[in-house]
Amino acid sequence: MTAPTTTDTPPVEPSVTTSGDRRPAGRYGVLALTAAVVVGLLLGYAGGLLTPTLTRPGDSSAEAGFARDMTTHHAQAVEMGLIAFDRGTDPEVRQIGGDIATGQQGEIGTMQTWLRSWGLDPTGDQPRMAWMPDGTGKIENGLMPGMATPEEMAKLRVAQGRDLDVLFLQMMIKHHLGGIHMIQGILDAGGDDDVRKVAQTMKNTQQTDLTNLQNALKRLGG
Repeated sequence: MTAPTTTDTPPVEPSVTTSGDRRPAGRYGVLALTAAVVVGLLLGYAGGLLTPTLTRPGDSSAEAGFARDMTTHHAQAVEMGLIAFDRGTDPEVRQIGGDIATGQQGEIGTMQTWLRSWGLDPTGDQPRMAWMPDGTGKIENGLMPGMATPEEMAKLRVAQGRDLDVLFLQMMIKHHLGGIHMIQGILDAGGDDDVRKVAQTMKNTQQTDLTNLQNALKRLGG
């Protein structure tokens, strides 16, 4: 459903009935996706260990700031994706949610492994987005670009049926647009080649996701 991510985690297919129709996620479907998310995280950690450490970005570097901030950004997308996979009613929405949850959890593992390999803490003392030119000015109500507010997340958690499907698509489109903006920031900053390579893959994946999200929203009349 999406472009290749930094992990090789296979997409999680929703359940299929004997007539070929997809069923809403049951307990075992959610458990399978949860397991896939964990595997994606572990593969992400393994991938991050392959990053050369001859030249390590410092604590205030753009690479460190990106890894920390994008981890937080991704974590919200993982939660949103799991909600869509668990309770979405549209098969494509559920598939997209599962793909995003597994893919971005793997990328979190990669970014956290970078920080450990650089000898840096998961959190730093720099303000959010300080690594990006004029980045702190893009913070709104304490949130990085595209991130949902606590009220929006609360609404998504209790939404049902088609309302959940449409709300997820709308929120994830906004989330991805903000994420791509942040990814472009680290690509423009230059620096570590391996970080840039992973960031470019993230951007390609999210751009493909955006096309799928927008098409699904149009189909559902959202």
